Amino acid sequence: MSGPTELTPAPDADGIDRRGLLECMTWAGTGALWTLAGGLPQAIALDKAVAAQAPAQPFTFLQISDSHIGFDKPANPDALDTLREAIDRIKALPSKPAFMIHTGDISHLSKDKEFDDAEKLIQDAGLPVFYVPGEHDLLDDEQGKSYLARFGGKAKGAGWYSFDLNGVHYIGLVNVVNLKAGGLGALGADQLQWLEQDVAGLSSSAPIVVFAHIPLWTIAPEWGWGTADSAQALALLRRFGSVTVLNGHIHQVMQKVEGNVAFHTARSTAFPQPAPGTAASPGPLKVPAGDLRKYLGVATVDFVRVNQPLAIIDKPLAG
Repeated sequence: MSGPTELTPAPDADGIDRRGLLECMTWAGTGALWTLAGGLPQAIALDKAVAAQAPAQPFTFLQISDSHIGFDKPANPDALDTLREAIDRIKALPSKPAFMIHTGDISHLSKDKEFDDAEKLIQDAGLPVFYVPGEHDLLDDEQGKSYLARFGGKAKGAGWYSFDLNGVHYIGLVNVVNLKAGGLGALGADQLQWLEQDVAGLSSSAPIVVFAHIPLWTIAPEWGWGTADSAQALALLRRFGSVTVLNGHIHQVMQKVEGNVAFHTARSTAFPQPAPGTAASPGPLKVPAGDLRKYLGVATVDFVRVNQPLAIIDKPLAG
């Protein structure tokens, strides 16, 4: 299942594997572990989390990002292989997540074969998948026709949509249309108007998860690592008690908390990029071959309906 598709709950009404948070946390060595409990973010030590009693009814999903299938430069001569490794680790999880999101740059050059290879491999995880595009997915002659044909489903405009599952409202945004090299992302008036209407009827107590490719907070404007009109989108979400924003694009983990909004960027499954201020420009960062997997990762997100804060634990594919 791809794009903004509707999830069908299992016979137990919510489709949740109830073997508990304990098993999910023991897997954290292969990716980032999140526990969404509707509170403000607070990191907790893994040993304390694993030792704690497993809360009831955990709800888990995954985030992967920036697969760049078709990339074959020295930073990673085989991006398909490292994506395969990530999918194999997902398949080996002791508890099956409910679904997976991909926060863009599925392909490197928007070629049909790149999309086909990526989709086939990602589907091998056996999970529903929800996509938003990165700028590398909109390089075809019609600015995203190939992407939308495969992953657009019932999306609006350039691919934005929302869905609800297990008491959480998910919003997939697109901020890479007409993106200029090194320029900031943008949502645009149409999408902002849709977002306002989308959240208008929600209770302020509803947990919100937003995912888009380019970060919705300004990290490095000189590199285009930010979204020009993100403040307008975030203003629409300010009344909600718990908002989590997941992004890709920068190929490294960065986190920020601003009021009730927690921002988190994901590692790539393909190659790292330099941290701001450490290089003249962004782009594929070549590291020793034996170190590459230290910079690649997968994020696991757990929502648990108990009075516990959000816990964020980041681990790369290796280590």
